[in-house]
Amino acid sequence: MKLDLKIYRSYANEREIVVMGHLFKKHAPDVFDLDKRWYKHAWAVIRMFRIKTISNAEVIFKFRGKEITTKTLDDGHFRLTIPYHESIDSGWHQFTMAVEVEGNKKEKKGEFVKPYPGEYGVISDIDDTFLISHSGNLFKKLYVMLTKNINKRTVFDEAVNHYKFLNRLGREDKSTNNAFFYVSSSEWNLYNFISQFAELNELPKAVLKLKNIKTGIADFLFSGGGDHNHKFYKIKHLVEFYPELRFILLGDDSQKDPAIYQNIVKIFPENISTIYIRQTGKKKKNNVNKILKNIASMDVKVCYFENSEQAMIHSKENLK
Repeated sequence: MKLDLKIYRSYANEREIVVMGHLFKKHAPDVFDLDKRWYKHAWAVIRMFRIKTISNAEVIFKFRGKEITTKTLDDGHFRLTIPYHESIDSGWHQFTMAVEVEGNKKEKKGEFVKPYPGEYGVISDIDDTFLISHSGNLFKKLYVMLTKNINKRTVFDEAVNHYKFLNRLGREDKSTNNAFFYVSSSEWNLYNFISQFAELNELPKAVLKLKNIKTGIADFLFSGGGDHNHKFYKIKHLVEFYPELRFILLGDDSQKDPAIYQNIVKIFPENISTIYIRQTGKKKKNNVNKILKNIASMDVKVCYFENSEQAMIHSKENLK
């Protein structure tokens, strides 16, 4: 049996390390070659949803002489939460994951981040927040996903500059940066696509928190859809995991971001600094205006913006 081990960027605080990944039969979702013709790219995208995972397989985490063994979940996912009491410097650290199934072995390096001390953390949605995706139009969304490789996909104007500004916000030491997370309703199948796109466009290096992996072609048609409650729970976990940080949340008005962020503010009234919502249609939505007005009444800064330049101006004027 051929194995493929995919390790996602992971994260730590003063008490725990959280490690994430998947174990696949044969191959993980593709790495994207920039020179592929559109039809080869379309096939690569479809292949991402034809993967097979391996459940209940033993995986071993190795870091600084420490070894922790667990098993994959039913969908091949592993997510280890490891108590760790020794000192870890801030920044990125390498670890190793090993697996053996029916005599076949695989070992790979992964990395986790322990944020630098500071005031802010940043949590951003992806589709139609910084990546133009047309989430509100299923057919257009699928057409773009299938025909445009990552070097042909685009970010919103000035979005990268805004994210770079937030990444350095409040920091005199320019060698450090704020904790950055991308939380999306896209599935883990799209991890390579998103991480490569972010790197290509020089977006801040971030931990990704995505939706349960899909393993069928029919699932591809509904990628990024369905219930968005998982975003609420993933954001809630991050705020609880880093209670010392005040978070800046970025999203858009095409789906449920405003309502999710409102609930997060209600639960963590002291942990949310600012909420940015991108306007995706020709005019602002009344229900979103109402939600943001309510959030503002809880002493959280809000910005409902049409373009990232407006968001950047708001950040420079209101955040220190």
